[in-house]
Amino acid sequence: MRRCLSLLGSTGSIGTQTIDVARRLGLKICAIAAYRNVRLMEEQIREFRPELAAVFDESAAKALKTAVADLPVRVVSGMEGLCEAASFEKADLVCNSVVGLVGLQPTLAAISAKKDVALSNKETLVAGGSVVMKAAEKAGVRILPVDSEHSAVFQCLQGCPEKKALKRIILTASGGPFFGWTADSLKTVTPEQALHHPNWHMGPKVTIDSATMMNKGLEVMEASWLFGLPPSQIDVLVQRESVVHSLIEYEDNSVIAQLGVPDMRLPIQYAITWPDRVPSPIAQLDLAEYGTLTFARADEKTFRCLAVCREAMRRGGLAPAAANGANEEAVSLFLDHRISFPDIGVLVSEATAHQSDVPEDLTVEDILKADAAARSYVLGAVGSLR
Repeated sequence: MRRCLSLLGSTGSIGTQTIDVARRLGLKICAIAAYRNVRLMEEQIREFRPELAAVFDESAAKALKTAVADLPVRVVSGMEGLCEAASFEKADLVCNSVVGLVGLQPTLAAISAKKDVALSNKETLVAGGSVVMKAAEKAGVRILPVDSEHSAVFQCLQGCPEKKALKRIILTASGGPFFGWTADSLKTVTPEQALHHPNWHMGPKVTIDSATMMNKGLEVMEASWLFGLPPSQIDVLVQRESVVHSLIEYEDNSVIAQLGVPDMRLPIQYAITWPDRVPSPIAQLDLAEYGTLTFARADEKTFRCLAVCREAMRRGGLAPAAANGANEEAVSLFLDHRISFPDIGVLVSEATAHQSDVPEDLTVEDILKADAAARSYVLGAVGSLR
């Protein structure tokens, strides 16, 4: 069992659920990091008494330092502070649940410090997969998946000592709130509608990604790096009830699936306790209560982000980083009511196509430049959409 966690993104959806898991398991949290939620960070510090707290926002860091001046916690800030929390000496597992490409450098800092990483920050592998996986292999550390789909694949693979027998990964998707909608009907979708997910409670960015199916495209790219399969061997299946979290198919066409009620605390706990399993607060799955589980093929024509991600991974180089950066910017614009829902897919597609190919031997600087260029492209292209 892990003894001490460093938790990045402690105030977000996954972060607060990780807090709940740690509380129930009686684990110590020795370092926390978040963007700027001072109130919640103070509560977490007073409960868990971490030695280090990193706040990305400089002004919020000053406010937190004042709020916890009576406690023996050191408050740091910015990317440097985030990386310090990721590499905190006493941590034996770094849980990275920050949102966006900001999670890449802390992941690499944790790996450099020879820390295993429980990863829910999918952008780390989407944009920097080659850099991250090479670094992890060199350092001899594990990247443990936290996303429910990748955790499901990881769990299924525990029964397959010979990974060469793996033929196909099947990632499941809920289909989001607009499953079955036509391209025309999506033109009038509001942010409020898109934020109403039928099965999961997540942060706004991830919820919008689920609605556009971008989330599944990112997961295809992430799975390719995690499990060493090309995107052509990773399929997406819509599973509306979010009970079948993903499946794997072996070369003899036998299929194994991982099932459970939709509760992120289960994959979070498994990443922390692996290779052991321990009791959890998750409700027991009652399939008779569900009665029927439904499946459908993903509509990559209407929800074009998924197809764009596949093409970006096929191209390789900096195309995935461009797709991810463009999407982050486009989602922000949509939430601000500045573009329409379908515009997200248009902008991601155009920005990705605009990114020139580069050699596979990438650096962090290359990735960050491609991310910035894609964001700039999206902002510059907004006017032409009207």
